[in-house]
Amino acid sequence: MPRFFAATTAALALISLAAIPAPARGAVFDVTVGGPGIIAYNPPFVSGAQPGDQVVFTFKQKNHTVTQSTFDNPCSPAPGGFDTGFIPVGADVTEGFPTQVLQITDTNPIWVYCRQSGHCQQGMVFAVNPGDQFAAFQAAANASGSTTTSAAATTTSEVATTTPSVVTVTETITVGDGNTVTTTYGSYPGSVQPTSASSNNHLVVVGGQDLVYNPSNITTQPGDTITFQFMVKNHTVTQSSFAEPCRRLTDTSTTGQVGFDSGFMPVSANATQFPTFTITVNDTAPMWAYCRQANHCGQGMVFSANAIESGPNNFAAFKQRAMQLNGTSASSSPTSTASGSSSSSSSAALSIHGLTGAGAGASLGLVSLLFGLLLQ
Repeated sequence: MPRFFAATTAALALISLAAIPAPARGAVFDVTVGGPGIIAYNPPFVSGAQPGDQVVFTFKQKNHTVTQSTFDNPCSPAPGGFDTGFIPVGADVTEGFPTQVLQITDTNPIWVYCRQSGHCQQGMVFAVNPGDQFAAFQAAANASGSTTTSAAATTTSEVATTTPSVVTVTETITVGDGNTVTTTYGSYPGSVQPTSASSNNHLVVVGGQDLVYNPSNITTQPGDTITFQFMVKNHTVTQSSFAEPCRRLTDTSTTGQVGFDSGFMPVSANATQFPTFTITVNDTAPMWAYCRQANHCGQGMVFSANAIESGPNNFAAFKQRAMQLNGTSASSSPTSTASGSSSSSSSAALSIHGLTGAGAGASLGLVSLLFGLLLQ
């Protein structure tokens, strides 16, 4: 009798286990972003994506983003939408390409574009579940750049034949805490954005032995570039504001401004090549940035360009404010992957693999409970 009871119990246990449905695994859609001489997402859209599916973006050569937009404004970020930030990939990279994962939560259309200058206007857009509207979406993106492209071509022609004189432009700029300062810079007439007759590149080393940008406070001119070179560990350079030193400008701007963000740049201790991220300076307004890694901002890992050192909103005050606030609002981030994302306010939020552990644990817990009931 005991043997029969044991056999019956085992059989019931197996039946109970068989009745537990296996966790559904969503489909995975692979999308390549860019590549040598390629300004496109491949494929440009995916259809039939269901809740639980994933879209895995693999970033190839050049420097692209995956940024959520809207059908009506294909080349502008959607309010509260996801954004990977710029992810640069060197021409010599042949493996280990960075990825970002988009978790699908419903069947609504999702519209995406690349924020790199001119790429959206050249048709670098993407969609999930677009129905029959993708062609119209891409056409609208192309049309948004027709005027700019024409103006750029005209300006290039004029520069080839004559050297335009530089005019002095004066602007009043609002800085942190509502204060205003007047800034003056030289600009070519008719240029879309302020430019300088000559430009310099400023090299800033990120991380290494210490949690610093070196140098951490520089002065630039319109047309200059700033190249951030990432050393060991895993850091970012992310634009913020004086008022909110440790939060992304994209998240805090009341005017819809999208700040630059390098994304996480992991560099191993034995690396011999170091990734870089370059931005172009368009004016002399103060520029503030920080590292999104864990509590790095709270430890003073901040950067500025053109801080007004003679006023209250100088670099020292910016750093002190960052350390006082400790970056607790938005500085938490992954520590060992370049595919982390800080976006969390969208119905189709970017996410990282490995979020299924809780569900697996719940299933195991249910199995244990069934065994316990059967063996009582």
